[in-house]
Amino acid sequence: MTSSHGHHTYHLVDMSPWPLTGSISAMMLTVGLVKWFNKFDESLLILGLISTSLVMYQWWRDISREGTFQGLHTKIVVNGLRWGVIFFITSEVLFFFSFFWAFFHSSLSPNVDIGSVWPPAGVVVFNPFKVPLLNTIILLSSGATVTWAHHAIMESKLDEAVQSLLLTVLLGIYFSGLQALEYLEATFSIADSVYGSTFFVATGFHGLHVLIGTTFLGVCLYRLFKCHFSNKHHFGFEAAAWYWHFVDVVWLFLYLTIYWWGG
Repeated sequence: MTSSHGHHTYHLVDMSPWPLTGSISAMMLTVGLVKWFNKFDESLLILGLISTSLVMYQWWRDISREGTFQGLHTKIVVNGLRWGVIFFITSEVLFFFSFFWAFFHSSLSPNVDIGSVWPPAGVVVFNPFKVPLLNTIILLSSGATVTWAHHAIMESKLDEAVQSLLLTVLLGIYFSGLQALEYLEATFSIADSVYGSTFFVATGFHGLHVLIGTTFLGVCLYRLFKCHFSNKHHFGFEAAAWYWHFVDVVWLFLYLTIYWWGG
């Protein structure tokens, strides 16, 4: 069965070198991190970052061409992509659920080894009404601006969509900068009892997701500027917006549990 423009309604993916090269680059990045942690040698890490970045650029370039110029993203294909993103975000929810489980397991019944109190004795936690509250306002604002961009795209208001999406990307960068500053000023480390472990693992992985989401939205901003999206064909942006809203919701749970209640 083929569509009116001569393509199969299901996307039959062409042979591509990017899955293989992407896997090799990811392995280089992982081994480079281990080497950096243990040998303080960042050469392989830098090579892995460069290689991964190049593969990402070329792979995303091919996908943009398929969806924008080649007409391969039919309704059936887009529906499959939509379900793929939904399942991916569901797996991410379960990923963070494990961190919250570890946090509540330790905080609701503190072990005698940490003084039978939570936060553990000797750990000076962050004031939830300073930088964490500011970061909460920033992420909630970015959720509003990305929704604004979505509505602007659906109403074919290109200039308004570009402005609101640019504001979203800038807010994401601002959030990451504040979190990096917060880590630098922390009075405890990941090695300071179970509190330090759960705090830095949970907030660190969330920070990584913010960086990924900001990159995702940055690519959409470039595509929007190049007029790749229309009011009826913009799933690439929708997927980025869904991911960003997921990042917002996770941060709300982190703020309410780890920063406010847990502190």
